[in-house]
Amino acid sequence: MLSPKRLLPLVTVFCLIAGPALADELFAIKGGYLKLRPKGDFAVSGGGLKGTNVDMDDDLGLDDSENYLVEGAMKFGSFRIFAAYMPVKFSGDGELTQNINFNGETFIAGSQVDSDVDMKLYQAGLAWYLVDVDDLPVRLQLGPELTAIYIDADLKMQEASYDLQESASAGVPVATLGLRGRLALADYLGVVGRVGYLNFKNNSFLDADVQVELSPLPMIGLFVGYRYLDVDVDESDVKINATFDGPYAGAMIRF
Repeated sequence: MLSPKRLLPLVTVFCLIAGPALADELFAIKGGYLKLRPKGDFAVSGGGLKGTNVDMDDDLGLDDSENYLVEGAMKFGSFRIFAAYMPVKFSGDGELTQNINFNGETFIAGSQVDSDVDMKLYQAGLAWYLVDVDDLPVRLQLGPELTAIYIDADLKMQEASYDLQESASAGVPVATLGLRGRLALADYLGVVGRVGYLNFKNNSFLDADVQVELSPLPMIGLFVGYRYLDVDVDESDVKINATFDGPYAGAMIRF
């Protein structure tokens, strides 16, 4: 067993080695409000019937999604790891202008249909700042980012007068490779931009956003941004080809 006299020098050496890395360590938790506008279509096949492409706006009149988002991140040296959760839900009702085959059932033209598109996005990623310059009037960080994403999608259509209701779901794992950058104009003001994309086995996912961070206090800040998602899913008889975009804002804590 090490005596205190022997242990103290070892602890001192460890602190000297780890000190620079720990000094650059940063934890951040963000929570905010996100509003997304849907555009595109989906189709669900079943029962031997090919699904009809349904336009989210023209056919179903889906409203914008207004929901929350959360993200936790840690920076260690030149690396940044994060995990995020973002639920997206669109609801609407409209009168069909055509017959629609959905999950093996046919919804007749002229019917009044209530619809829901519910998607949950789980994300985890790693960025490596190959450029990390802090000896200029501004600080610049730039590097590649790899993100793993799981999309949990649920689609539902209901026609009240004929008591007809159908739903379908699909879980799709995808990954994106892209770029993340941050420009700190001052200690309290920064601009963050990121984009990621990958196309794999009939599924593709594009995620891009730009964000402005304002920290009037060292540990507390606000952020505003704009998010753009392009989702193309073909999985388990469910097809989604749509874009979602809109503004978001929230607060963050750093420690």
